[in-house]
Amino acid sequence: MASTACFIIVSRNDIPIYEAEVGSAAKKEEASQQHQFILHAALDIVEDLAWTTNAIFMLLHDSRNEDGIKSFFQEVQELYIKILLNPLYLPGSRIASSHFDTKVRALARKYL
Repeated sequence: MASTACFIIVSRNDIPIYEAEVGSAAKKEEASQQHQFILHAALDIVEDLAWTTNAIFMLLHDSRNEDGIKSFFQEVQELYIKILLNPLYLPGSRIASSHFDTKVRALARKYL
């Protein structure tokens, strides 16, 4: 069965710093906008619970692979830490690294 997921990293100021539509299902513009709407609406709830963190990882998915999702988040967190350790990256700014994007998409194919 084809699955789809929308992954977003959000800065402390509720600004998306990384977004990726991942999965094997066909991507439609309408579905992409719907995913973004749902994730941004969820930010209001998450903001109250996680105001002490520098960034929030959010994943909207249609699968029930909890172990795969956990592994995905663990490995993406390691990638994000490497981005933060880069002296040329300004924390809270958009992640424009093609290497980061490629790795996240590969992890999504592997785990989601």
